Amino acid sequence: MKKLSPTIRDVAAAAGVSVATVSKYMNGAQRFSAPVEAKLKAAIEELGYRSNPLARSMITGRTRTIGLTILDISNPHFTNVVKGANRIALRHDYTLLLVDIDETQARERPLIEALAQRVDGLIVSSRLSDEEAKWMLDLDKPIVLLRRSDELPIPSVGIDNRLAAYMLARHLLNLGHRQIAYLGFGQARINDERIRGVRECLDEVGLTLEVHDAHAPTARAGEHACSRVMLGPHRPQAVICYNDLIALGFMKEAASLGIRVPQDVSVTGVDNVPYSEYASPALTTVDVQSEKMGELAMQKLIDALAGHPDTGHSMFEPRLIVRDSTAPCR
Repeated sequence: MKKLSPTIRDVAAAAGVSVATVSKYMNGAQRFSAPVEAKLKAAIEELGYRSNPLARSMITGRTRTIGLTILDISNPHFTNVVKGANRIALRHDYTLLLVDIDETQARERPLIEALAQRVDGLIVSSRLSDEEAKWMLDLDKPIVLLRRSDELPIPSVGIDNRLAAYMLARHLLNLGHRQIAYLGFGQARINDERIRGVRECLDEVGLTLEVHDAHAPTARAGEHACSRVMLGPHRPQAVICYNDLIALGFMKEAASLGIRVPQDVSVTGVDNVPYSEYASPALTTVDVQSEKMGELAMQKLIDALAGHPDTGHSMFEPRLIVRDSTAPCR
């Protein structure tokens, strides 16, 4: 005969307290004296009692679940953001529910609205403008954005994209490069910030910037753009790519075209994804501290759920990682 699972009433009887006391203790709704909590803990462990998460959520209105939307799970930058966020969630007894937008803006609102109904709060990576994202304020859930928002009163976490691009441009100028191109992704809101950083640096020495668009933030897009950039009328000595994936694809296609990196062209990326270190040549990039970004976003959200909201923007300082894909201009 199958043994029945212990109930909350069994725990109450074993500890000599009321069912309400057990419920409040299990849900963290109230603290009790040390002797009472010790009896409750001993009874729960002895009986092997496990609370029903669904029943608990019906009582408390909390699911102990956090929703996280990312733009592309195949991009290691977002994978690391998830890793960092999940580390903090587990530490606070929260479960992460992940949704991949798959770089499709039309899917963002319906997916986020559906996710909001199942979770206590949301961490959102989005390509929507502040004006297009105002509906998030009506979700009635704590939210943290993985980008800066100047118009929405929503806490956020991100990197100084202008400074990241400026640092790459300065590195290339120091190597003697004067014909510098930027291969970006125009649909990203942060793309303009990175272009501005490069231009500010080049303006200091009276140089202009050639801007190209990869049309997607992927290695395949970097491959497709390489011939357009390198075989066009204004062949650059160095290329700053929107992210590491575009840069890695660009370098692969450059090799197919007989263009050597870094002898014929220096190439840089942004993100410092794990692949960048093992490419041939290893990619010069900017570390955006993806895991720490996820950790801080999750901590901000958990603090908000605990009644301590932080409406400000937290910005990580980029770190230049110099590797073999850049070299002095010949």
